[in-house]
Amino acid sequence: MQRALALMLSLGLAEWVGAHARTLVLNVATNGNDVWSGLPTQPNYAGTDGPLATLAGALKASRAIRQQYPGEYKGVSVLLHHGRFELQAPVTLTPEDSGHSADYPLVIAAYPGTQPVLSGGRALTGWTKVPARPEVWQAEVPTGPEGAWHFRQLFVNGQRKQRARTPNQGFYRIQGESPQDKPVQLKFAPGEVKPDWATAGDVEVHALLAWADLRMEIRSVDATNHVATLAGDPRPSNREANARYHIENAPDGLDQPGEWYLDRRTNRVTYWPGFNEDLTQAEVVAPALKELLVFQGDAAAQRPVRHVVVRGIQFADTDWTLGPEGYADVQAAVEIRGDIRAEAATDCLIEDCGFTRLAGYGIELGRGCQRFRITGNEFLDLGAGGVRVGETVVREGPQDACHGHVIADNHLSGLGRVYPSAVGVLILQSGQNVVAHNRIHDLYYTAISVGWNWGYQETPCRENRIEFNHLYDLGQHRLSDLGAIYTLGIQKGTLIHNNLIHDVNASSYGGWGLYTDEGSSEIVLESNVVFRCQSAGFHQHYGRGNIVRNNVFALNGEHQLIRSREEEHISFIFERNIVYFDSGALLGGQWSSNKFELDRNVYFDARPDARPDTMRFAGATFAEWQQRGHDLHSRITNPFFVSPKRLDFRLKVTSPALRMGFQPIDLGKVGVRPKRQRY
Repeated sequence: MQRALALMLSLGLAEWVGAHARTLVLNVATNGNDVWSGLPTQPNYAGTDGPLATLAGALKASRAIRQQYPGEYKGVSVLLHHGRFELQAPVTLTPEDSGHSADYPLVIAAYPGTQPVLSGGRALTGWTKVPARPEVWQAEVPTGPEGAWHFRQLFVNGQRKQRARTPNQGFYRIQGESPQDKPVQLKFAPGEVKPDWATAGDVEVHALLAWADLRMEIRSVDATNHVATLAGDPRPSNREANARYHIENAPDGLDQPGEWYLDRRTNRVTYWPGFNEDLTQAEVVAPALKELLVFQGDAAAQRPVRHVVVRGIQFADTDWTLGPEGYADVQAAVEIRGDIRAEAATDCLIEDCGFTRLAGYGIELGRGCQRFRITGNEFLDLGAGGVRVGETVVREGPQDACHGHVIADNHLSGLGRVYPSAVGVLILQSGQNVVAHNRIHDLYYTAISVGWNWGYQETPCRENRIEFNHLYDLGQHRLSDLGAIYTLGIQKGTLIHNNLIHDVNASSYGGWGLYTDEGSSEIVLESNVVFRCQSAGFHQHYGRGNIVRNNVFALNGEHQLIRSREEEHISFIFERNIVYFDSGALLGGQWSSNKFELDRNVYFDARPDARPDTMRFAGATFAEWQQRGHDLHSRITNPFFVSPKRLDFRLKVTSPALRMGFQPIDLGKVGVRPKRQRY
């Protein structure tokens, strides 16, 4: 570093900074060197100066320059040039790295016209064919000071490959009730679990249990009674009879193209290439790091990382671990952290970045994080979810609270590839957030989950806005008890509106569109379009004082609306909605207490043989239902959508719903917007 500072002095750094609007620009390139100044974009002919080699080196240089020249500049920009930068350790931002202000932040960005990648992986080379199996290739895993690394993910030419899986397609079934012995005693059908898998030492069971999963190594196998003892204990809350499971990383499970197996005893990885894959030419990457970038403020000293902009960077290739007792999820893969993680950080921006081939959540905003903007990013092929906000605990001091974030105009797809219960955007004990204009699809559980409190205790999760999101292709019959938008607990001032939701499917039960679960209260759900959900368009388990207004619930499956639990207070007000269906029943669950208010709605059963007098409201005719005081101003009539067969739920000008006060829903603004239209 002393050499670098001396070189900067020789270049007249103080004059250079003053002449460039007091902004320091440091370049980082794959052909750089961390002893150089970082000021030039290319190495000079003498090889004495040029860009830096690493982001960590650039941050170190920036800190040294600021200390050497206090007050000589305001802004700092670190520009990463094209290429793949293999990180040796996560990059950590400290309070000393903070930008001067919102106008003069620390910027970490792609050099214009380039696509830099910060990778936690290592290239695997030296592939040769296995003599006894010429279709399979093998490579030695390199060793370092800490020995060989044992990875659980493998990427070939940027594509995630399947760790040896048995069965190759579908699942086995746990026999009988959900196992509750400690440790887990898994009852299997004859032949499905082999005794020698226990001696292999790292063969795992991955089981799906209702809305969660468990992943544990096999410790012993009783072949006579068909019982496998796993490494850890089950979660009592997650039970499912005859639940599905599969095996991963069994030595004999490598039996089709696209699968791989790591033998940790010999430090050798084997892979069966797919069609047209040449391992002598392919880029094969195995992850070595668990996280890539950390915003690490000092919460105790109230010294946050502030005013940092991360723009145009690709983050890739991280791994996951499994403890000695395995993993059993509670819900939403809540124990899984973010691979880009922030604590005690405020007023930062992550924009136009890519997050791919990661093992955990893409971004985590934790204790003391306030006013982040996460906009215009692409989240693709992640082990867990996209963004998690807040903590499971409630912090006391205002400086420790997590709130006020904007998560907008992001595309999230291919999530939950390791932890299927992960959520697209997960908000825990956090309020005043905006989740807007995102496109979230292709995951196995909920798209947006808000709240982390079961019951009626007050929490800081309030005044969140969930709006203009396009949410679809969720659940995919993998897990149960899920919703496109899921809420928990009291959430005063929270607004869920103008979202487009469709194609939500569960494994055994609970594929819902809007799902207000335990204690969800004082939430407004307005002007959403929800169609083709397996179980219902709207489901409230229990809560109070919610308002469900001016929504379209169309062509949902088993039921259209579900109310699960009777309570002494008003569950919700359901008014000025359109409910249009051609299968299942209108209402499901419990509707006997009359502790709900429904009025000014339009209901229509589009089946050819349906008539108004055959529609049933929890077993009652419409007249009997009205005698109970419900839907006094509602109608059973065709709402006259433009084309329900083509899923066009705009209303014709002749629609009776318009005359009853229904306000047209503009779906033209839903989803990711062009950059010029963002917040």
